[in-house]
Amino acid sequence: VQLQASGGGLVQTGGSLRLSCTHSGTIFGIRLMGWYRQAPGKQREMVATIRPDNLAVYGDSVKGRFNISRDVTKNALFLQMDSLKPEDTAVYYCKVQKNLLDYWGQGTLVTVSS
Repeated sequence: VQLQASGGGLVQTGGSLRLSCTHSGTIFGIRLMGWYRQAPGKQREMVATIRPDNLAVYGDSVKGRFNISRDVTKNALFLQMDSLKPEDTAVYYCKVQKNLLDYWGQGTLVTVSS
């Protein structure tokens, strides 16, 4: 499974960005998809995950501001990020859990200026 993330960039505090991630292969065997982020000097953390039944889970720091969604017809995963804060600055990674294995995208940088 190969994943390609895009949509990162520089945005001001309070702005919005929409991240996209496309994955190769079929959706068969996928149990979880999600977005994670890693800020400089910090550990990677979960931002949001979504199951095939569309049950979504969000990290506490992004609840109410971010929305995860998927388009199975396009093998795509999205993260709509609103009301961005400087502390959201990080490299964002998409992940697919398929057949008990984790596959990661290459990451896309999000920078929020104050």
